[in-house]
Amino acid sequence: MTDTVTLTDHEAIRDWAAARIGSPAIVDISPTAGTQPLLRIVFDQRAYQDQDTPERPENAGGIELVEWDDWFAEFDKQELALVVAEENPDVPVKDSFYEMVRREG
Repeated sequence: MTDTVTLTDHEAIRDWAAARIGSPAIVDISPTAGTQPLLRIVFDQRAYQDQDTPERPENAGGIELVEWDDWFAEFDKQELALVVAEENPDVPVKDSFYEMVRREG
């Protein structure tokens, strides 16, 4: 099993995502639009999808790329932490495993 590290520092999270070409995103999973946002970090092609799509109704589902400031506002509001695989300098491929958990304490 891989060792993990828990991140709450905004700059550390941004650096971790940037090293993996990750972008902040939110999925609205609520029955009423905007009441239950699920935070995600998307990688690879999904991070570069064209955002000039036709307007869709609120709460239509799907991933919406957002600015880091908006993502961190929700991250702090929900008192979350990001659990990631510990860096291994002997392995050149960066692991993009992550999990959102509630902060402890």
